[in-house]
Amino acid sequence: MTAKRSLAHYHRRRDFPKTAEPEGSLEEPSDEQPSYVVQIHDARSMHFDFRLEADGVLKSFAVPKGPSNDPHDKRFATPTEDHPLAYRDFEGTIAEGQYGGGTVIVWDQGTYRNATTDHDGHEIPLSEALEQGHASFQLDGRKLHGGYSLTRIRDTGEGGKEAWLLVKHADERASSTGTPDPRRARSVRTGRTLNQVAADATPRAG
Repeated sequence: MTAKRSLAHYHRRRDFPKTAEPEGSLEEPSDEQPSYVVQIHDARSMHFDFRLEADGVLKSFAVPKGPSNDPHDKRFATPTEDHPLAYRDFEGTIAEGQYGGGTVIVWDQGTYRNATTDHDGHEIPLSEALEQGHASFQLDGRKLHGGYSLTRIRDTGEGGKEAWLLVKHADERASSTGTPDPRRARSVRTGRTLNQVAADATPRAG
């Protein structure tokens, strides 16, 4: 699937005159270090959205418990539709009744380096690595650092939804701190919590 076609799924699910989310468009890959973002999404069920830039879009995974700094934590992840790069900066409240209705904050953001290689040590492009079912990368963010891997443990051919694990590498940036309480976590962009973003979006009486 091309990146351009992959954004069609994102667009079909949203009514942009009614949602605060960016409509976005396919962007040409640049020579700059690719970016990543982790957003906390207080929707029907609370979860973290883990997104890696590749091929002009954000390859996206819903991670219910969020990424952990502890290599012993194997975080379940489910792939979602690709998002436009403009979504890296999205923070706000998606109106009730819209797809994904709820509040979103940018919990972490930064750049990453693809660390996926074949048996001969040659780099495998991130999109290709994800298609094959395993990708490793080095994060350099405001909160997350060091090596992580995404590994597919069930594909759609086995029935049900595709399932992955997001795991921290046992490197010098590993720790036992795990993941913070999402309701107390603060945005790296504005310093606000989910509740504060939601309150700011609520019209005040009078």
